[in-house]
Formats: sequence, C-alpha cells, structure tokens
Amino acid sequence: MRRDLVRDGDVISAAAIAALGVYVIATASKWDYTTIEGPGPGFFPIWYGIGMVALSLLLIGSKFLKPSVLREPAPVDWAGLSRAAVTWLAFVGCAALLKPLGFTISFALLCFFLVAFVFGRPLRTAFVTAAASAAGFYLVFSFALSVSLPTGLLGF
Repeated sequence: MRRDLVRDGDVISAAAIAALGVYVIATASKWDYTTIEGPGPGFFPIWYGIGMVALSLLLIGSKFLKPSVLREPAPVDWAGLSRAAVTWLAFVGCAALLKPLGFTISFALLCFFLVAFVFGRPLRTAFVTAAASAAGFYLVFSFALSVSLPTGLLGF
C-alpha cells in the first residue's frame, strides 16, 4: 500500500511542488521582507512559497490518510495530454512574440489560438474573445493602474 502511494502521481507532483516552494522561500528570504514604504520584494514570494509547501503537504497527507481502493489505473488521456502540450507551446510562443509584437498583440494571438484551436470554438468567438481580453488588459493596466505593458515594434 505505501509503495503504491510513493508511485502515485499526486504524491510525486506534490513533493516536487513542495521542493520548489522550499527553493522559493530560501531564495526570497535573502530579499528585504519589508521596506519603509511597506512590503518588500521578498514579502510575496515568501508567502507564495509557504502556500506551495503547505498545500503540497496537505495533498500528500490526504493521500496517506485516505483509505486505499484497489482499482485499475486510468488509461492515459492522449487527447487531453496533447491539448495541454499545445497550450504550453502556445504560452512559449506568446513569450517569444512578446518583445517583437508587444504584450497586447501577443496576448491577443494567444487568446485567439487557445479559444479557436484548443477549445474548438468558432473563429468569430475566438476573435471577439481575443480582442476583448487584450483591450481589457490594456485598459486596466495602462489607464486604471498606470502601468505600462511591454510594447513591440508597432508601438502597442
């Protein structure tokens, strides 16, 4: 029974996330936790790392405390796995296009691709979603928060 838990995907991924959380805490603890103005650069990463570790340990603990039910392992969902891989590649593409095209256009392209090709919605829906999402980000960050988003060769 315990051997099966060690091979459980949730336990393995939770252990990896807990290790990442420990790394985040160790790195962020070298930064100022507070400054004269308020929270410093280490404030959010430390609490984020603590949250990662706590939730990971909670997941591992729940796996050990839950009674084991012997069942066949679920078959691999290749369609879902491929959609996840394509989504990650789309994020990488968006990051690569960020410098030449700017945030607004690269984010709009990411939204369009995800809605049209990953979720399989009509192109019109994808276009409206991409345009509204990019405009929303632009309005919130540029106007409401006065934070400039990365601009590309086209100036936005």
